[in-house]
Amino acid sequence: MGQIIAKNIVSRKPGYLYYVDGKGNVCEAKMARGGKKKKKK
Repeated sequence: MGQIIAKNIVSRKPGYLYYVDGKGNVCEAKMARGGKKKKKK
């Protein structure tokens, strides 16, 4: 399992997934779905 080493370093956008790659860089990837809240009917 991973460890949290720092918080609030990257400003996050809704609909994107953030991860650390093998070189230690923080990467941003667009999620296939999500990021938007559903409207009530």
